[in-house]
Amino acid sequence: MSRQIAVILSIIFSLAFFNATGSHIVGGEATYKYLGDTTATLVIGGEAGVYTFHKYQINLAIYEDCFNGSPDAIASDNPAYLAIYDGAGNIIQLDTNVYSTSHITVPTNFSNACVSNIPPVCLYKRTFIKTYYLLPNDNGYILSYQKCCRNATVANIVDPGDSGSTYFCSIPPAPLINNSAVFTNYPPQIICMNEPLFYDNSATDADGDSLSYEFCTALSGANDPNQAKPIPLPPPYSQVTYVPPYTDLQPLSSSPTMQIDPVTGLITGTPNRLGRYLVTVCCNEWRNGKIINTVKREFQFVVTSCTKKVVADIPILSTDVNTYIVSCTDLSVNFENTSTGGFAYDWDFGVPYLDNDTSNQFQPTYTYPDTGTYIVKLIVNPASTCPDSISRFVKVYPKFHADFSDSGIFCPQAPIQFTDLSSTSIKPITSWAWNFGDGYTSTTENPVHSYSVSGTFNAVLISQNIKDCSDTVLKRVTIENFRPFAGDDTVIVKGERILFNATGGTEYSWTPSTNLNDTDTYNPTGFYPDTGQYVYMVHVTSSFGCAGYDTIHVTVVNQIEFFVPSGFTPNGDGRNDVFKPIAVGYRGLNYFRVFNRWGQEVYFSTSLETGWDGTFGGEKAEMGVYFWEVNYVDRFGKASFLKGDVTLIR
Repeated sequence: MSRQIAVILSIIFSLAFFNATGSHIVGGEATYKYLGDTTATLVIGGEAGVYTFHKYQINLAIYEDCFNGSPDAIASDNPAYLAIYDGAGNIIQLDTNVYSTSHITVPTNFSNACVSNIPPVCLYKRTFIKTYYLLPNDNGYILSYQKCCRNATVANIVDPGDSGSTYFCSIPPAPLINNSAVFTNYPPQIICMNEPLFYDNSATDADGDSLSYEFCTALSGANDPNQAKPIPLPPPYSQVTYVPPYTDLQPLSSSPTMQIDPVTGLITGTPNRLGRYLVTVCCNEWRNGKIINTVKREFQFVVTSCTKKVVADIPILSTDVNTYIVSCTDLSVNFENTSTGGFAYDWDFGVPYLDNDTSNQFQPTYTYPDTGTYIVKLIVNPASTCPDSISRFVKVYPKFHADFSDSGIFCPQAPIQFTDLSSTSIKPITSWAWNFGDGYTSTTENPVHSYSVSGTFNAVLISQNIKDCSDTVLKRVTIENFRPFAGDDTVIVKGERILFNATGGTEYSWTPSTNLNDTDTYNPTGFYPDTGQYVYMVHVTSSFGCAGYDTIHVTVVNQIEFFVPSGFTPNGDGRNDVFKPIAVGYRGLNYFRVFNRWGQEVYFSTSLETGWDGTFGGEKAEMGVYFWEVNYVDRFGKASFLKGDVTLIR
């Protein structure tokens, strides 16, 4: 463990057991701010020295349901118990006196004159802010808060009433200095079923790091409902279990599917099922192309029936945010109207210099005068008591078609040229996203890629032009299973012949030609009238054009022999110090094992070149009789077994 502040609180206290558990807590997040460095003279490990500390302000926010939650349970949240661990899981500090610095009522931010049944809600945000001094280390720090339990009516996780929460923040290891990202807006308290949701879950970063957003998994912890003040445990933390078909990426039922824009943090979708759902968002901080920190916000989304009288809606038929359609084939657009409660409709198709780009039809068709990005607006029941309106982007940029070719020798490790053949009426093509199907990608226009192994791979190109028209094309790339093989090494007796059998291609060339009857076939015959060692290399070419080589060793002996000594003297004089079998004319050894008189294995080997040096467990073995077993392979590939005993003498 890295040297840490030698001030670790040793705390003896009794936990209060009562019904004030955390089912009123509906979300939370933990962040931190770097406040600079300070120095202090301390005694650490018995040595006094001047140490430099990083000063961090920790900000823990928890959200409390003050409409359904028990006042006693809410009061029990203050003070909070916070634990600081280093990245290796070692406790640095346990703080049981973290009192809230603010306790405010969160505004509902929901008003709609045409909703007749706005549900009653009450939400507190309790904030704990405290400053800590931490020594820089190689593992970083984790500050953790845990509380049991969740609202038992949460619909998308298993056993929510017995599942606690873990909120933590990670401080990166030295020498990296960082301020965590901070979420900008309060979580939503009311989400109307069957009404499009647009919630800005973005964050800001004091360091100017790039931020990306994604749905992620909520963490469990402190699962005992009788423990009101749990001590936060060290990482790693367990994840909650989702009830199928819900997952961390699809936390609630929605059509279109609820998603988060990875760049803006905008959550969109139309929830279509009542209930309480656990949603977790991860905000990743990027610096120099790497993620240096992740901040989690967990919250329970409550989907309720809002009985809205009039709902203006244009569906989203594109993957682009708030975009009805990206038309890359035609200037004419057919508009769908999925509004409810309407009796009159006003469309404005968004051409800036026209006044007659309008319609009062329910589902009109409009032909745009030119390519471009337009904002179409629909007003339902204009000039009535309860109108509603909606705006969507319409992108009109025909025509676009993705295509590519591949060329080269389709062998492992051989370079293959991928060439973009995409066509578009709006030039230029500005981006290429290649996925070669083996885990590698590229963003260049015409990349060169080599596959390390054989197989069939799905190569995919997604190309896009300057107007965000995109198309996808997939082609299969087959890489030959090329494995040149000369054959297994072999031992023969002089005067015998050997028939070689190389595989892996269609053309073969052997070198050297010594004792071979042919050098341009896969199966030449070798005749050896005398003893010796021979090494042959075969060059193999396949039908795909793949080329490679392999080698084979041939050992020619006078006669076959196998000898195991009956004794040895491991005294370091260089004579008879090692006990091993001596084999001549045998292909190999499956195993050689030595046992003491109690049946303990004191030596094991699969090599004829090594042997037992008379030691066991790093110590000299006792003098006496030992027992051995050997399993060997003759030159014909047949395995045989021998056993006996040997005397160790010092």
